[in-house]
Amino acid sequence: MKKVIKFSKFFVPATILSVSLIVFGVVGFFVKGINFGIDFKPGLIEDVAVVPTALELTYDGSASVSVETSTQKIDLVVTGVGSESTTYSFPYIDFDTVGKMANALSSIDGVSAKAKVSDSVKAEGLFGSSAKNTVLGSEAYRLYFQPENPTLVDIETVRNLFTDIPGAAVKQVGAEKDNTFQIRVGDDGTDSEISKKIQDTILSKFENKFGADNVAVIQTDFVASKFSSGLSVKAILMVICSLALIWLYATIRFKWDFALGAVIAIAHDALIMLTFMIWTQMEFTSITLAALLTIIGYSINDTVVIFDRVRENIKSVKCNSMVELLDLSQTENLGRTLITTLTTMLAVSSLYIFASGSIKDFALALLVGMVSGVYSTIFIAGAFVSLTRKNWKPSDEEKKSQVTKIDDLVEE
Repeated sequence: MKKVIKFSKFFVPATILSVSLIVFGVVGFFVKGINFGIDFKPGLIEDVAVVPTALELTYDGSASVSVETSTQKIDLVVTGVGSESTTYSFPYIDFDTVGKMANALSSIDGVSAKAKVSDSVKAEGLFGSSAKNTVLGSEAYRLYFQPENPTLVDIETVRNLFTDIPGAAVKQVGAEKDNTFQIRVGDDGTDSEISKKIQDTILSKFENKFGADNVAVIQTDFVASKFSSGLSVKAILMVICSLALIWLYATIRFKWDFALGAVIAIAHDALIMLTFMIWTQMEFTSITLAALLTIIGYSINDTVVIFDRVRENIKSVKCNSMVELLDLSQTENLGRTLITTLTTMLAVSSLYIFASGSIKDFALALLVGMVSGVYSTIFIAGAFVSLTRKNWKPSDEEKKSQVTKIDDLVEE
């Protein structure tokens, strides 16, 4: 160790900065609010893709034929004739173009498959709309595909479709060429049929604008108002219980002020993360809640390591003030703290760069929390302990065991 870094000089400025950021977050809460996801806000979220139709399937027989699609094949499940159902599988590896797939599907008695694009278009990746009944009949059931060079749909065009629905929010998901949009509409709990009405409204608006053969519903999620409010309460209780258990653990392992300093530090990290989410309007979902709880656990690990070193140094290093012990302990562990955090951040950064959707938000929230965690371990927890022990002096027993001077630990 070349020298002891005087972290204590920055305790007051760091505390002022942290308080300012948290106040900034409180202001943001009242000005912008938290962008709750469907997990915490009652209503419906639907992902809709504007994509062309590849195949149209119809059936005119007496049996019941349903369509199942996967990443590897298309299955037709025939029931109603005989005692057992029969599944006909059409793997993409054998029927690799739309033309071949159409001919294969049409080989089933009563099934008619009509290609709506060039026969040479790849069949792999065909998918249906979750809003449509998968049982074939006289009305065409459509299978869609993602073209390599689609005509891009501007998100403002989609937003304009929902200007007449109060509180409706639209955002683009996935890559721009996917032409996939997420529509969220709130539920005030006054209409028991609101879910079906919203789904019908969203689908009709898309079909009227882009045509029924160019719209596929990818997925739909609905959360009722009672479930949403209950989940919000449980989320708050989870965070409070996590902090309480950590405080109990730290109290048993250290003194009360060390424990409280650790809890204040991780509560600081949680509030900084919330401030970031509020001002960036990152969607707060169960995934970001998991990131918040992850950082609470990650941050306490750093703080415990520092406090462990302080406890060891109290017994072995000659020192007459807690500030000096904190500076020494934090300096000794600085390399370990930075290396551990940076290596973890490299992995999380890869997740942020290559992932998408809620996982990308999860990674970004973790990155913010890790930076805050290092900062709070050094400055916030240390500042609190230095305040509560500003008049600390080693006991007679501790003085007997203190054999090393701080100057002896510093390399020339």
